[in-house]
Amino acid sequence: MTDASRLKATIYVGGLDNAVDERILTDAFLPFGVVVDATIPKPEQQSSAEAHRGFGYIEFEVPGDAKEAIENMDQSELYGRVIKVAAAKPQKESNEGLGSKTAIWEQEGWLATHAVSDEDRLAAENAKHDIDSRPEDPMRGLEGLDAAGPKLA
Repeated sequence: MTDASRLKATIYVGGLDNAVDERILTDAFLPFGVVVDATIPKPEQQSSAEAHRGFGYIEFEVPGDAKEAIENMDQSELYGRVIKVAAAKPQKESNEGLGSKTAIWEQEGWLATHAVSDEDRLAAENAKHDIDSRPEDPMRGLEGLDAAGPKLA
């Protein structure tokens, strides 16, 4: 399965109670299709008393099952808590975007969008100069007129 199709078959489940584990999460979403994997991330600090961070991901075998699970389970109740179920978003790389340790202008995504070669910049300036040096069309602005002559009130 490609990464794109895996992402389409993966859902995010938020608002989980501390009593919920991977087995319970799998059992709750089993009616919608074959669950390939269920993951509940652990807290970043090992000393935390909480079992997990309150959200998880479920990967289905078929993307259509994930869509059905979202439609039926979003805003439903699991272990006394209302859960949020949505399509999973791709994980950001730690060196991209805000919060990274790399300057924004050194990031690949920013460079692809904003970096312009000197050759391209010179071509754009020349094209602008060519447009500015043309004489103005004397017929400009007359496109909407139906008949010749002044408008009568």
